[in-house]
Amino acid sequence: MPKLLVVDDESSIRLSIKAVFSRTEVTVLGAETAEEGMRLTMEHSPDVILLDIKLGSTSGLDVFHELRRIDPRCLVIFITGFGTTDTAIEAMKLGAYDYLTKPLDANQLKRVVDQALAISQLVHVPTLIDEGERPEDKPDRLIGSGVAIQTVCKQIGRVAPQDINVLILGESGTGKELIARALYHHSRRSRAPLLAINCAAISESLLESELFGHERGAFTGAEHRRIGKFEQCHGGTLFLDEVGDMAPHTQAKILRLLQEGCFERVGGSESLFADVRIIAATNQDLDSLIEQGRFRKDLYYRLSGVTISLPSLRDRRDDIAELAHYFLFRFNRQLGASLQSISPEALELLQAYSWPGNVRELQNVIRQAILVAAGPTILPEFLPTDVQQYYASQTESDLDLATIFDSDWQSLPQSVKTWIANGESDVYGRAREAFDRLIIHEAMQQVDGNRSQAGKILGLSHVTLRAKLRNMKTPCDDVTSQEEDKSSQAHYD
Repeated sequence: MPKLLVVDDESSIRLSIKAVFSRTEVTVLGAETAEEGMRLTMEHSPDVILLDIKLGSTSGLDVFHELRRIDPRCLVIFITGFGTTDTAIEAMKLGAYDYLTKPLDANQLKRVVDQALAISQLVHVPTLIDEGERPEDKPDRLIGSGVAIQTVCKQIGRVAPQDINVLILGESGTGKELIARALYHHSRRSRAPLLAINCAAISESLLESELFGHERGAFTGAEHRRIGKFEQCHGGTLFLDEVGDMAPHTQAKILRLLQEGCFERVGGSESLFADVRIIAATNQDLDSLIEQGRFRKDLYYRLSGVTISLPSLRDRRDDIAELAHYFLFRFNRQLGASLQSISPEALELLQAYSWPGNVRELQNVIRQAILVAAGPTILPEFLPTDVQQYYASQTESDLDLATIFDSDWQSLPQSVKTWIANGESDVYGRAREAFDRLIIHEAMQQVDGNRSQAGKILGLSHVTLRAKLRNMKTPCDDVTSQEEDKSSQAHYD
């Protein structure tokens, strides 16, 4: 559960802040003095600290320095009166996250604290490369033993220590934020700030202010100078999520910063410098956006010092069983459940499904299944209807393909031409499934139906080959021994 520490010598402020978060999962701790605040920081390691700029005769800046000594990555939000705003701005230059002016606005307070809590998760909870620990031992790991995800892990190991910008590409839900966190925690800037901003969630004018800051009077409502993320993040790492949604004017300003290391606040003329490593991510096709004139090619080259492309979940089906069990253990702990396994039949449904929402969708499916499950095992009927119905539709499709193809390799190209000429959809998917059928059928014939040998020849795990064979309803002899079935059952459970 996230923890918020309020260090303020006014009890009314502490009580009102506690009331704002009373109906949330945030635990609010209160401290009246600087000494008590530092003690609670050491004892409880709060995710975010709200710190009054004036604690009696003690300066909040002095307390801020002590807090950063205790935890260099702690996120501090200053509470200030109008007369001490300049001091709070100076603190932001030193690495404070933000400042709020008294009297506090409840909506603004909650918005800023929620943003800080989300970033604290990025900073303090590392993403670990899977090294074989039990799933329940680690909160966030890159799961999977398949070639696709292991290639990504190797890239992280090579790239993270290098002080270059990284562009992460992948569909929504593939885990781009996890990759950004892994790059940060394994980098030489891991003790410096990590800040994140979603470029798609903020309007163009506000995004520019968030990134570069603004001067007082720069636009309506700009009553005070604001320090932007680049200035706050000097020496650290900035994660730009959904960078493909960034407006052209903002792209130009970021390009200049990357080329020259300098920028101006909105409404300002003073050149400022920032040493920031950028990790950018997008689910959009940047090449297409460049062709349309919606994304600058020169910025693309600057952001993509190294490009990491994340595979979709349907392209790493060998990892689905491992991921599903990991989420089972994880949500057991979070939800207070005690499910022990996922049935082989349920796993087959999971491995057959197309996963348009990728790993995020799988995570939600397992959570839902735990909530509705009766008994110690997740059975097919506990999975969402979409997953069950997809399996049935794919089985019918496979049977249709079986009537079109025997083992006639020559008919595949002609069938593809026919599908395209008829304007059918998902021709690539149908051709891939047909190819799978042909090559698996050929391999099984060569080894007299022995699944273990066929799996080795094809480079497929036993689980994947078994699922493909069941989906295809192939006539291959099932020569699998009882010992092999027992081994498969042990793997599932």
